[in-house]
Amino acid sequence: MDLFGWIQLTLYILVLLLLTKPVGLYLVSVLDADGKTFLDPILRPVERLLYRLLGLDPKREQDWKQYTVSMLAFSLVGLLFTYAILRLQYFLPLNPQGFGPVREDLAFNTAVSFTTNTNWQNYVGESTLSYFSQMVGLAFHNFASAAVGIAVAAALVRGIARHSAKTIGNFWVDLVRVNLYLLLPICIMFALFLVSQGMIQNFKPYEKAKLIEPATMQFPKKDASGQEIRDGRGNLVLENQKVDTQTIAQGPTASQVAIKMLGTNGGGFFNANASHPYENPTPLSNFIQMLSIFLIPSGLTYYLGRMVKNQRHGWAVWGAMAILFLAAILICWWAEGAGNSRLRALGVDPADGNMEGKEVRFGIFNSALFATVTTDASCGAVNSMHDSFTPLGGLIPLFNIQLGEVVFGGVGAGLYGMLVFVVLAVFLTGLMVGRTPEYLGKKIESYDVKVSVLAVMILIFSILGFSAWAAVSKWGLAGLNNAGPHGLSEILYAYSSGTGNNGSAFAGLSGNTPWYNTTLGLAMLFGRFIMIVPVLALAGSLGRKKLIPATGGSFPVWGLTFTLVLVGTVLIVGALTFLPALALGPIVEHFLMVGSNTLY
Repeated sequence: MDLFGWIQLTLYILVLLLLTKPVGLYLVSVLDADGKTFLDPILRPVERLLYRLLGLDPKREQDWKQYTVSMLAFSLVGLLFTYAILRLQYFLPLNPQGFGPVREDLAFNTAVSFTTNTNWQNYVGESTLSYFSQMVGLAFHNFASAAVGIAVAAALVRGIARHSAKTIGNFWVDLVRVNLYLLLPICIMFALFLVSQGMIQNFKPYEKAKLIEPATMQFPKKDASGQEIRDGRGNLVLENQKVDTQTIAQGPTASQVAIKMLGTNGGGFFNANASHPYENPTPLSNFIQMLSIFLIPSGLTYYLGRMVKNQRHGWAVWGAMAILFLAAILICWWAEGAGNSRLRALGVDPADGNMEGKEVRFGIFNSALFATVTTDASCGAVNSMHDSFTPLGGLIPLFNIQLGEVVFGGVGAGLYGMLVFVVLAVFLTGLMVGRTPEYLGKKIESYDVKVSVLAVMILIFSILGFSAWAAVSKWGLAGLNNAGPHGLSEILYAYSSGTGNNGSAFAGLSGNTPWYNTTLGLAMLFGRFIMIVPVLALAGSLGRKKLIPATGGSFPVWGLTFTLVLVGTVLIVGALTFLPALALGPIVEHFLMVGSNTLY
């Protein structure tokens, strides 16, 4: 934990804090259907044209059920659209490498993954997908799924801010305005910055370079149809091949990386993701990419305070997120900096830290910071291999996801996830003091608590249910490359990442099989949409309530006390459920590393 790391961490938090208010104020203008922005002279005519083409009256709002149906219908059509592109990519343009159609189960998994803002990748991008599939099939969802998350958060905030109201906004207006005034303009500027750092943006065919020293390597053996061959135990059959050339992938990278970060999508253009020099060329691009992941989620907390006319409440929510973020990065940084104590027996000083699976350009601190940021948010982009982290270092990304990714979180998803915990925190404090719980002048009743608990419980049932099923099934165990507690961690991380709509992985798990593709796809759908529905139901319920005057017994939802109560609620309600599974995975693995001679 060196001085340079402390300076960079301080700089990161300060820059994020300074950007929170201006971004929040801009979000207020964007998410208000009558709001005015500095882009109006250019984009307002485009907005009106889109409304006419859609046959949409922007003044007509929807109740929570109509809003939900619109959101689900749009997502379903987008899922089918992307599935069709992946299955038909051989016949579509911008396919200079002539890639064939994506297998049915993998196409389903990928289409669901990008529809749900998860961007889990069971494929190698540069050897599986055409430029058209990347740009039209996937980048479309990078914008659309991010906009859906922000729209749902705005709908919940409107429900909190309004009283005696039947409507919570118009989904189609939110979708248009978020993309037109927020995501597209910022991504254009961000993509140009990334190109200036050395990131590629082209449509060239892949290039081949002659190796100075040819080598013989093992590759999966494939049948006549191009599918990988497995033996009776499900293991890949390998064959020796002489390698004397290197293929250098090309493609429209900067445009997709910009929205994958700003939209907290994840999903790399290349398989190596943000450790690839074409996706993350410089230390500056690395810092700005990490900052961009938190940019909109952080601004949404200020948007919350401005909309409910209580800015202290918005800052209290930001403070709770910041406390959880700092605790996570410090533990992860410490664990990776301490390294593996078993290396001492091999003559390696563990104080040098754990550099396995890390890009030497970024080092230990930037790897730990990126891992913490990307799993605090539902991003999933990575600049290091989480599977190579020390047990406690790898515990942090896993734990972040299982918290519900409410520490700033995904664009929109982090705010509405945290607001669910706010409702539960207010309810629990009301029980402790023996009063009817109130939140910003509204009574929290049984219906509100039930839908809030449902939103939390669906994540728990999906993660633990699918993980348990895989851990006792032949198809689940066949994908493991590690036995013992680390193998359990790989399975648990996969379904945590899928349900939490994160997309990062302990990549030692071979998940590109029909069973894993299908079950992970279902976990992503549950984690996204079965959580959103109760959130929108909560928005409708809060919007209909009447305001009641504050009394001396009302619990203030601002200040240090509320912030600590909220942090405690997130940790107790959102995390303790997973403690037994974590104890059997990364925690027992840590004790095996530091206090046992048993090899596993």
